[in-house]
Amino acid sequence: MIDRRSFLAVTGSALMLRPAAAQAPVREWQSLSPTEAGFRPDAGERIEKAFADGQLEGLHGLVVLRRGKIALEHYFSGADEIWGDSRGVIAFNAGELHDLRSVSKSIVGLLYGIALADGLVPKPEAPLLASFPQYPDLAADPARQRVRVEHVLSMTMGTQWDESLPYTDPRNSEIAMEYAPDRYRFILERPIVLPPGEAWGYSGGATALLGHLIARGSGARLSDFARSRLMAPLGISEFSWTNGLDGRESAASGLRLRPRDLAAIGQLLLDKGRYADRQVVPADWLQQTLTVRAKAGNNLDYGYQWYLPRQSMPATLYAAFGNGGQHLLVAPELDIVVAITGGNYNRVDRRNVPGKLANEFVFGALAQ
Repeated sequence: MIDRRSFLAVTGSALMLRPAAAQAPVREWQSLSPTEAGFRPDAGERIEKAFADGQLEGLHGLVVLRRGKIALEHYFSGADEIWGDSRGVIAFNAGELHDLRSVSKSIVGLLYGIALADGLVPKPEAPLLASFPQYPDLAADPARQRVRVEHVLSMTMGTQWDESLPYTDPRNSEIAMEYAPDRYRFILERPIVLPPGEAWGYSGGATALLGHLIARGSGARLSDFARSRLMAPLGISEFSWTNGLDGRESAASGLRLRPRDLAAIGQLLLDKGRYADRQVVPADWLQQTLTVRAKAGNNLDYGYQWYLPRQSMPATLYAAFGNGGQHLLVAPELDIVVAITGGNYNRVDRRNVPGKLANEFVFGALAQ
């Protein structure tokens, strides 16, 4: 595991090229009973019993929204960590921040769209290496000249990247990136194994590039840009972003949010990017983001940093997944958002816990 990680408590104003968006009032959530929300009346009790019986081991939190209101909300005690540093056993509640791990990638994808609308980052069709003139040797490679920003957004760069090894293994590409003297050169100089756009390959390095482009284009740290342009306009008053070894936010896995605030981001997708009469994320960017760009395996398609499950129940689903059991599921046809947090980090034997929770105890608990 990487050495001691620190995390940045986000405060202060971002240095922006235009005035930062005003803080929306902190959300005051309204609730529906399970029955009012269209769930079986015993839906909550079934979740509590399943946890007590060991069926949902490692689950930390669940927030389910229906029609923008809280329909189910449950918290449990369990061992936790911040990016590998143990926190011991935590009695979770609505006010506790939680690692999102790779759900961070999907939120960075939304931030890219916000920055793009402001003209701060290159368009998807732009050549990637044009944004990295400090590497003229890489830009001179004709094969690398074919890589465009859209390939970064869709994880179809065609370069070698392997995160299948444990994150305790220095050969894991994301860990090797952390230790590299220049992480962006490390990402960009990976051997080319396929033509860009031909196949999907999971890559935290791709998201690191996006985070760098946002920070450089905005003149602000990634967390400050997120605070002023996404979190504050959504009424999210508290979050943090864990730093990598270079002292900058880990775009791919470092964001920490409360489950209700994670659900609020899911609701933003349902509301086509609007909250409190403000267009927070451009609607056309969401349409591009949620368009299939590649097949990611395991009945999953992929857009721009978001998964689009195939053969799912419900039929249409937008999804973000993170190590340990972090899930954000958005079901537009049902007007449902499911935010799940968990502590099953690196536990392959428990990777099905959030899926079981969502399928059997949320969608499976609908009255009709």
